[in-house]
Amino acid sequence: MSQRPGTETAAAPMLRRFTDLCRYTIQASDGDVGRVEDVYFDDHSWTVRYLIVDTGTWLSGRKVLVSPAAIRGLDAAGARVQTGLTRRQVEESPSIDTAKPVSRQHETALHSYYGYEPYWAGPYRWGSYAYPYPLLQAGVLPPNQRPPSENRVAEELAARERQDQDPHLRSARAVTGYSIRATDGDLGHVEDFLIDERDWAIRHLVVDPRSWWPGPHVLVDPEWTRRVSWEDESVDVDVTREAVRRAPAA
Repeated sequence: MSQRPGTETAAAPMLRRFTDLCRYTIQASDGDVGRVEDVYFDDHSWTVRYLIVDTGTWLSGRKVLVSPAAIRGLDAAGARVQTGLTRRQVEESPSIDTAKPVSRQHETALHSYYGYEPYWAGPYRWGSYAYPYPLLQAGVLPPNQRPPSENRVAEELAARERQDQDPHLRSARAVTGYSIRATDGDLGHVEDFLIDERDWAIRHLVVDPRSWWPGPHVLVDPEWTRRVSWEDESVDVDVTREAVRRAPAA
């Protein structure tokens, strides 16, 4: 299938909780390689860029990054992430120290090793595509045309800017528990993330508001976010507490 995907389709997103994903096993074409421990997402587009995989005793506890570009499907019943990788590919992939920030240099080396198109080198969520392209090839996604561009020059300038910048990659496990601050005060903390398995966008933060209001967990749109602060362990959103209180229940 050679047709490129464009914007998301009108079909309902297939959402998966981050906390559920963390018990999934990564399956290579010739055996298992480890278990998902965490994910890195970028806090500009709120897209999961890598699964952090603990390889256990197979590679002496080494952790590796697996891009959604390698994923062919998710088996919810079996709690497995199916990839097109081989165990040897994973074993020989560039090493990662999860205690340090991921640099653009390391990302470039990883993409070059696997032959992936850099997601930061194009105008869409995944570079030249709206989805990780192998998912379309595997028939997981319906084909549709790339969207018409109203301002291709602006898109290209934005792509070049992303290429020049170091990534703002965040650990979902680290951000879990961060306080959520509205424009008029604190309103709770991040308890989980809902991830769209089609394009790996984070569609919602699951927020526990009980420190402010004794109601149910609510869904906060990442587009409301102004910034994520490592120093304060907080997420600032550009809406009021009342707007969050009226958000959909998780």
